[in-house]
Amino acid sequence: MQQYTPDERLMPYVRCIAISENEVAATYKVLPATGLVMGFQYSGRLATVQAGNTQPMATAGITGIADTYHIFQNTVATGSVLVYFTETGFAHFCEQPVHELFGHSVALDELFDKQQVRETEEKLGLAATAAQRVHIVERLLLAQLKYIAADKMVVAAVRLIHENKGNIRIKELAAQLHISQSPLEKRFRKVVGATPKKFASVVRFNEVLGSLAGPKSLTDICYEHHFFDQAHFIKDFQQYTGHSPEAFRGQL
Repeated sequence: MQQYTPDERLMPYVRCIAISENEVAATYKVLPATGLVMGFQYSGRLATVQAGNTQPMATAGITGIADTYHIFQNTVATGSVLVYFTETGFAHFCEQPVHELFGHSVALDELFDKQQVRETEEKLGLAATAAQRVHIVERLLLAQLKYIAADKMVVAAVRLIHENKGNIRIKELAAQLHISQSPLEKRFRKVVGATPKKFASVVRFNEVLGSLAGPKSLTDICYEHHFFDQAHFIKDFQQYTGHSPEAFRGQL
């Protein structure tokens, strides 16, 4: 996968743009992350796999935040442009409340101008280089970008959750931001795409993943990240990955 820094005008909203090319058909798992991902297939096709059932995906789509893993399949010679948004970035491109995408992948033309999406796909199919494809997608994003003020309270909430590695009660978060819990949750869901509690759990999960690569014992990792007990730790980890922490660590 090749990663590219986005156009300067997109940097407040887009973490990176990547080109992914797979020459062989494969089935793979994607773990939960804290931002939405947009994808364009300029060759080949992708499908989701759920309970053994395969469902083809749109060639241009957006996947929301989720609290469990997704399984995808690609055909032979699949090429994709992937846009990784910041936690609050996608809200600047779409008027629809972002939480409606939680746990879902939808066709991009349901959210963006259909003609612009169609033209973008046609241009991607004709492009000869990765740099050209990145530029084509950047042009679509710039055309869709809505220059609205960022919700500073939500931005601050995201920062506090990260600073606490996901280990913060929403009541405490609201108190630190001097807002009641209900309006905090409403504004957060609209911009980020998940409740503060769900988002914090994804942040904590990714912190745990980082810890698994080190020398600490699973017991130490469990209590360092404030799980109630090891049974709770294992249950949550299986929800996010489909494996126990021990089995997952064995694959690293």
